[in-house]
Amino acid sequence: MENLPAKQLQRMKKQLRGVIVLKITKKRLIKIAFNELKESIPGLTEVEKNLSGMPALIFTRENPFKLFKALSKNKSNAPAKPGQIAPHDLFLSAGPTPFTPGPVIGELGQLGIKTEVREGKVAIKEDKLIVGGGEKITQKVADLLTKFGMEPMEISLNLVLAFENGVIFTKDVLSVDEKVYIDEIRKIHAQAMHLAVEIGYADKATITLLLSKAYKAASSLADNLGIITDENVGKILGKAEDQARHLKEKLKL
Repeated sequence: MENLPAKQLQRMKKQLRGVIVLKITKKRLIKIAFNELKESIPGLTEVEKNLSGMPALIFTRENPFKLFKALSKNKSNAPAKPGQIAPHDLFLSAGPTPFTPGPVIGELGQLGIKTEVREGKVAIKEDKLIVGGGEKITQKVADLLTKFGMEPMEISLNLVLAFENGVIFTKDVLSVDEKVYIDEIRKIHAQAMHLAVEIGYADKATITLLLSKAYKAASSLADNLGIITDENVGKILGKAEDQARHLKEKLKL
């Protein structure tokens, strides 16, 4: 819960009302509670090892993966603070501002922002990149962003791990990309089916493919050897007719 402004926390709690119950207390009290419950709830000792910083407890009936997804979506914007890293390129757009001429002109000028006065208000002449994504935000940039009402920082609850029925799901497991995961399952399924068909392993999933493969192989063999069946008699007679016609032309009959 470190670096999480109270305003943004209240906003997120409101958005997640009915989905989670959030309990914030001292880490020492959480450890005491875990210690009293560890006999009746196996696995709590491992959870306790992950208590660091300013932890909070979330109680929910949601599936851990759905919970992680819900928390990831419920982000809140917050003002930038000096020393933080810009999440993306931050621009001031060209156009009028709500400020009258004064110290703000000097503040903008220090950051290389060209200004002019229009109808008694300071206006920015052209779009200006004030900090690039991944760069550290300085005090001057942070002050300017706040002055213009810009809240570029995205804040969300940082779910370190989930504990369900004695199983611990860490953040790296919970943050799996659903599309990538499903694509991988499809890829593995296709590879398994291909292998099963190649080695002739018969079961409910492969029997139709195996019969189709066997049918095609048998048909191809019968055609190549000239074995007449109900299904290929027309094809073989057509082939014989073509050969006879070719021979007739060759002998000039």
